[in-house]
Amino acid sequence: MGDAFIRHIELLGFEKRFFPSQHYVYMFLVKWNDLSEKVVYRRFTEIYEFHKALKEMFPIESGDINIENRIIPHLPAPKWFDGQRSTENRQGTLAEYCYALVNLPHKISRCLHVVNFFKVRHDDMNPVTDSQMKKPEVFLLPKDSKKSPTDITGPIVLQTYRAIADYEKSSTSEMALKAGDLVDVVEKSENGWWFCQLKNKRGWVPAAYLEPMDGPDESEEQEPNYAGEAYMVQKSYTAVEEDELTLKEGEVIEVIHKLLDGWWVIRKDETTGYYPSMYLQKAGEVNTSVKSELRNRGAPPRRSTIRNVKSIHKQGRKQISQETYRRNSKKYIQNQRNMRGKSQNKANVIIEKNEPEDNKPKAQPAVPPRPSKDLILNRCTESTWRKIL
Repeated sequence: MGDAFIRHIELLGFEKRFFPSQHYVYMFLVKWNDLSEKVVYRRFTEIYEFHKALKEMFPIESGDINIENRIIPHLPAPKWFDGQRSTENRQGTLAEYCYALVNLPHKISRCLHVVNFFKVRHDDMNPVTDSQMKKPEVFLLPKDSKKSPTDITGPIVLQTYRAIADYEKSSTSEMALKAGDLVDVVEKSENGWWFCQLKNKRGWVPAAYLEPMDGPDESEEQEPNYAGEAYMVQKSYTAVEEDELTLKEGEVIEVIHKLLDGWWVIRKDETTGYYPSMYLQKAGEVNTSVKSELRNRGAPPRRSTIRNVKSIHKQGRKQISQETYRRNSKKYIQNQRNMRGKSQNKANVIIEKNEPEDNKPKAQPAVPPRPSKDLILNRCTESTWRKIL
């Protein structure tokens, strides 16, 4: 018989363990070419390290040389603190990853790195436990999960972005970048900070320093909405650039354009300007943890403030000038006023047209001719006839 290889990998669920400390492991049913089936347990951090090593072994297939040649599936980086919810939500992603992994070309799916990782270990057969500790809690996937895709979270497809300039991190939770670095975006936050991974590094990066590989324009960016959405200022900010606004906590403004770099165009009365989106909260929403989070993090840099930008795209990114925002905003407000004025005038005209008609004398009903005495006597009742006579 030839070398051993894996025919199929099925995710059964996950297990919560309490020794030597509380953590989670995923349960995999591994089916081998000799028709044997084994259950193995792996932590997600192990799986992610395995994934990174696999990408280094096959740089072409992982897209390191040309992103278009990537066939090795994406896998999101571990979170800072993995809890039960994140472990549960990640099951769909892992199931899709294992399916794609086994169906890769044989030089990848049957290489020693893959085979050795899913081989049965000693602790798979005899997991380390403590009689005084709680027994592991097992969470299995629904048996009909294959028939009902909604029971499993869909796969997370990471997008690759390119750094347009050098960025020096200012905190331990951020990640430094060099111009030209290709990063996988794990999470896009509307406050302008994106969580990215680059080989063995991961951290928050300003979205302003990243550009998509396929073009300069952001297809996810919304069009301006000059009707405006009501937001409340959660943190005061003093304008640094001329096109920014200075606002105090508690003020109510209107957001007319949400930009991915975390600097939104807002309208205060008839004045427009940029303001950090992380300092805003939608009117009516309640979030008690917002203020404490804002004090620990500053606003991301704006795209217009980045120097030595090196883009790979010939055509520049589409931008709207602040004058255009102001002009369109004033035009919208004026149109709204005109519409209200026209509706009021129309109502007044209708009333005025109706007034002359009300003053005209109303038509009187026609009075029939009085019947003759003989006609009355012929048609009246007997009692009436007797009274007349």
